[in-house]
Amino acid sequence: MKCKLLLFDLDGTLLQTDKTISDKTMNALQKCRELGVMIGVSTSRSVQNSMFYISKLSPNIIIASGGAVVKNNDEYIYTAEFTNDETRNMIATARKICGANCEITIDTLKEHFWNYKIDPNNIDANWGDSIYTDYSEFDKKALKMCVEIFDKEKANELAKCLRDCDCVKFSDGEWYKFTKKEATKENAILRMCQALSITVEDIIAFGDDYVDIGMLKLCSVGVAMGNAIDEVKSVADVVIGGNDEDGIAEYLEESLIK
Repeated sequence: MKCKLLLFDLDGTLLQTDKTISDKTMNALQKCRELGVMIGVSTSRSVQNSMFYISKLSPNIIIASGGAVVKNNDEYIYTAEFTNDETRNMIATARKICGANCEITIDTLKEHFWNYKIDPNNIDANWGDSIYTDYSEFDKKALKMCVEIFDKEKANELAKCLRDCDCVKFSDGEWYKFTKKEATKENAILRMCQALSITVEDIIAFGDDYVDIGMLKLCSVGVAMGNAIDEVKSVADVVIGGNDEDGIAEYLEESLIK
């Protein structure tokens, strides 16, 4: 199989439920590297938060914040930031529609902000270096805003008000991500291909959630995890074992590692 780059979503895909990469998967990825295949991640997490979990992997490529950032080794080759004013307006609009106390996270190029009622580190000690803010005097350029919205009608209303944003719901909760309209995983892949002088035909992509659908449809082979939502499985070329079943390792061993 022709492949120059393996591209993985993180949560529910490359990461197991305990947010680790299994030894079997790490060994398979190392064998792929020895064959000259690059390793990349494509995630809705920020770059900094991603690296907390995958530092040992040392990926060649990181697409982060839902497609708002593309990093080639140590070089940022693409960022899609909202201005300070746009960011403040997004936060104000979310609070107006969803309530003043709605939970919001903001990714910037170097930081992750939150206003959770419960410190996320008390829920998961591996959350990373998140910064608490009440957003009252927030003055940063955002790559991505996420809002917890329990009312679908309010979510639709916010998406209509923020019409210049790409809005996608995550399947494992009531969170919605807002990035620049063009800042999607699939558009980030196209920019990455241009920078690396490769094509989408050179890429095998792996995912499990709504934000991965465009990526799996775009790349030469789209691989859905066994634990993926049905919408992802329906567009994938291949469905493999789940993220807790070493599905990735087994697929790589059968398809690339001879």
